[in-house]
Parts: sequence; C-alpha cells; structure tokens
Amino acid sequence: MRSAEAGTELDHYTLNELIARSNTASIFSGMDLRTGRQVAVKIPHPEVEGDLLFYNRFRREQDITEKLDHPGVAKAFPDAERSRVYIAMELAQGRSLRHILSEHGKLPAERAVKVAVGICDALEYIHAQGVVHRDLKPENIIVDDHDRIKLIDFGIASQAGARRLTFGKLSQVMGTPDYISPEQVKGKRGDRRSDIYALGVILYEMLTGKTPFHGKNAFVIMQSRLINDPIPPREADPTVTPEHEEIIYRALARDPKKRYASARNLADDLLHPEGVAVAHDREIAVWYQQRTPPTRVALFYGMLAAIPMVIFALLILVARHG
Repeated sequence: MRSAEAGTELDHYTLNELIARSNTASIFSGMDLRTGRQVAVKIPHPEVEGDLLFYNRFRREQDITEKLDHPGVAKAFPDAERSRVYIAMELAQGRSLRHILSEHGKLPAERAVKVAVGICDALEYIHAQGVVHRDLKPENIIVDDHDRIKLIDFGIASQAGARRLTFGKLSQVMGTPDYISPEQVKGKRGDRRSDIYALGVILYEMLTGKTPFHGKNAFVIMQSRLINDPIPPREADPTVTPEHEEIIYRALARDPKKRYASARNLADDLLHPEGVAVAHDREIAVWYQQRTPPTRVALFYGMLAAIPMVIFALLILVARHG
C-alpha cells in the first residue's frame, strides 16, 4: 500500500500539507468532507503497517485517543467506516512547547507555571482514565496564544489492563532520553509517576532553559539520572525561587514513591508556592560537594600534561650522568 500524499482523499478526509513525519508515521493537515472541520490525520508508513507489533501499537494509540475527551488532550475522531489504518484528530492550534523554548530559551516563571498547571490538568485526566503518556516532552505539547495546552502523540502510551507490547528499539519503548524516568531506564513500564517525572524535567527546562542532566550521548544522560542528583535549578538559573526548586526536586525524585502522588498535588504546589516547605537542602549540598571545581579540573589536566615533560627531563638527566 503506497503512502498517502497531499491531495489524497482518504475515506472521509482530504489530505492537505504534511505537518510532521517520524520513523513510523506521517501527519497531514486535512478536512473532514462530512463536516468541513479541519483535522490532522496520522498515517503509519506502509512498512510499519506490515509489522505486527507496530500495527498493534498504532491501533492502541487509536483506541486510547478516541476515548479521551478533555480540552488539554488532542481529540481523535472515531470512524467505523475507515478502509485503512489511520487516526483522524482535531488540528491543535498553536506551536509546540519545543518551538517556544527554542525561540525564547526559557519562560518567565508566571508563564512557565501556567503551562505546567495546564499540563497537570491534562495528566490528571488521562491518569484517571488509566492512561499513561510515557513520552511527555516539549515536542508533544502544543501551546496556543493564551498558553492553553494540548497533549499530542500517544504513540507509546500505556493503558491499564492492556497487555504489554515490547519493541526492539529502546527509545520506542521508553520515550526520549532527556525526559524518561529512572524506572523506565531500568526497563520498567512506568506509571503516572513517570509522567510526573517528565513534567518535572519540562518545568526545570521552562524555568532555566536547560535540562537537569547532561552527557555526551543518550546512554550517559539516562544513566546519570540513576546515580546523580540533578544540577540544582538555582545553580542553572539564580532567578529560580527556592519554592520552585523544591517542587522540581519532588517531581524528579529517583524513587517514584517520593515523587508527587498525582499531577493534582503538583499543580496545587505550583499554584500555592507559599505553602511549600523547602526540604532538599541536603541533596543540594551533596551536589555541591560532589561537583569538581573548574580550578581543580584545570589543575588535574595540567598535571597530566606535565607528566611527559617530567619523564623526558628525567631521561635527559639520567643520560648525562650515565
């Protein structure tokens, strides 16, 4: 079966321009010929349709998104008459949070909190429906002109009671390295607290313009969150308040049991920071103790560079007295 192209009529939808393309699917803008409504149509690539695991994953995404109905989630439209596999959903208005962060670097605290609270509201809803997003990241959050959000791309979402679908590629199971939780790095399925962890990373990034863990590759970034504390938000950006730093630390706890129990609890602290007790001074102190000062690093590498010169000088000295 060939890929759909712009201008193709697909059952009840006419496809217009290509919006996005991934390794597994393409998303087109389109029009519902029955209602005249603008839509987005997600169509798996032909080679994916022939893979049973990817096919089942796509069908699960279709089932999940068609049952969700919330202002903060892109709504999918059921169609019992479809002749091939695709998902038709509302065309979310706005820009991705990634686009906004790329443009601004970071967001003012008031705006970051508003966006985060909107994400919390959407997460609280999907979690109540037994759904975990598992790939929450700025690319999958659309923000409109009034900073209202919509979650998109439930491609690796899980649903309570559904059997586990296992893939060969790590990222297809666990999400994006910068945002996945420690338990997902360990190969666990992840639950609502994994989404809260990802939101903690996003909040950190909105407030500082950076992510809490760095590394030369995805493996190093993922492993770092298993053994290291995040760079303190106020170290990354001194304008971050102690209360917001505390909220981030609670969301990013390595042990899921120490994280916020729900997205609603996280939203409550964001809306009422004056009631947040700062309790992570020890972790911050440990991070500063473990950090190697730049002067020590420079001295260390300077000593390494001097070793060959010292050896060379000793050889000359020995040769002269031989």
